[in-house]
Amino acid sequence: MKVLVSDNLSATGVEILKKESGIEVDVKTGLPKEELIKIISAYDGLIVRSATKVVAEIIEAADNLKVIGRAGVGVDNIDLAAAGTKGIIVMNAPEGNMITTAEHTMALLLSMSRNIPQASHALKNRKWAPKEFMGVELFEKTLGIVGLGRIGSNVAERARAFKMKIVAFDPYVTQERAEILGVELVEMKDLLERSDFLTLHTPGLADGKPLLGKEQFDQMKPGIRIVNCARGSLIDDSALIEAIQSKKVARAALDVYHKEPLDLDSPLLQVEEIICTPHLGASTGEAQEKVAISICDQIIDYLKYGNVRNAVNVPSIDAETLAKIQPYLTLGEDLGHFISQLTDGPVTRVEIQYNGEVSTIQLKPVTNAILKGLFNRSIDGINMVNAPFIAKERGIEVQESNSSEVHEYTSTVQVQVTTQNGTQKVTGSVFGKGDSRIVQFADYNMEAVLSKNMLVLQNMDVPGVIGNLGNILGKNGLNIAGFHLGRQEEEGKAGKAGKAIAIINIDSPPTTEALRELRNTANILSVHSVTL
Repeated sequence: MKVLVSDNLSATGVEILKKESGIEVDVKTGLPKEELIKIISAYDGLIVRSATKVVAEIIEAADNLKVIGRAGVGVDNIDLAAAGTKGIIVMNAPEGNMITTAEHTMALLLSMSRNIPQASHALKNRKWAPKEFMGVELFEKTLGIVGLGRIGSNVAERARAFKMKIVAFDPYVTQERAEILGVELVEMKDLLERSDFLTLHTPGLADGKPLLGKEQFDQMKPGIRIVNCARGSLIDDSALIEAIQSKKVARAALDVYHKEPLDLDSPLLQVEEIICTPHLGASTGEAQEKVAISICDQIIDYLKYGNVRNAVNVPSIDAETLAKIQPYLTLGEDLGHFISQLTDGPVTRVEIQYNGEVSTIQLKPVTNAILKGLFNRSIDGINMVNAPFIAKERGIEVQESNSSEVHEYTSTVQVQVTTQNGTQKVTGSVFGKGDSRIVQFADYNMEAVLSKNMLVLQNMDVPGVIGNLGNILGKNGLNIAGFHLGRQEEEGKAGKAGKAIAIINIDSPPTTEALRELRNTANILSVHSVTL
């Protein structure tokens, strides 16, 4: 397998790749987009930092690419939607620069509070003016943190050492977690009104709009100081400059920008109250070595052993977890494939219900497996990575629900598919040592083995149907490997027979003639051939 390193990467990381048997590595940095498009189809893996822009055209040309690794946290330079649709896993290395970015945030907080860059610049220009650079203390000031992920949490820990009061906004953090960190969780408006200092540690907003614009600056406590080491898109630059000019914001320190490299004519560089650093958050020797080692290990682990770690477009699955959920991945894909051959018309909605012990495992990979099976017959190149992207692209609503309540079976997975022509529902379970079985189809209970070749029949529940069925299959050279019947109760008061569903395992696919003869047989209402 071949891996391309297209940006400058720590030599330690490259050496790890070169020493791994079964992996061939090429280091080609600074390639223009057109050149990368020409050669990318030869590679199974691609490792980048921030310089290479992995745009849709490159991904489209990457016919053999299985994984893209970003040596760092941000993946803004990678077209995630295109990679997902192509079935390419995108991984990052979130741990490596966690500490160094938190430390840089603290460095900017201190530099901003004590006017260190401005004072240093003045002194080097032969000006001794300490009174001009009067600062403020961090002690007992309120620090507002937006985003309590890995970096935000580390900033909180360090700010506590300065005896700062910390408030934070993060809708995904529990109260228990906040208490461990010594942080008070508040709403965004409250945070803006109370903070003396504000630091951002959250991804860019999905719609690309700034988190801090004129409306938010108007809500802030006068004299606030702001640090951004996260994403340039989080702050409206013009609104920031206006807030500084009106004295609403006393100082700002920026390490990230809307467009990088920052234009040297940018108005941000003309404002004395703004400290600007050239994206130094991850720029320490220790951090660069850590992210290089991490991403190279992850790429090897995936290409050679199938372990997914720190993926940003699919759930991460290590070997131990994969072993636990593998039977349900197989069941899910088989159920999706099964039901796809019994529905008519474009799919508009997929409802998946997990019941029992299965609800305690990592469910997202199972959902992806179901979608893969559902689209397998209609979309070439479908896999567990691109299946959810394709569902979203086609406007298909996917809904998951789960319950730990146990009924007749320890665990069940129910898939209901809605098309323009109606709905179809199937429920499966895992038996014994991982055997997949259907335990309910439509409203019929049964225990049907899922096999490569099956016939699914609906018939009137009257004598003679099974005998006729056996005769026709025998005459057409089709051997029955298993027969599973589900019945409705007879409508006794009216004296009419009910209906039944049969799922029949056969050793080989049915011929067109056999299917035609079955469909023309009395009391057989419908016949479908299903192949897994």
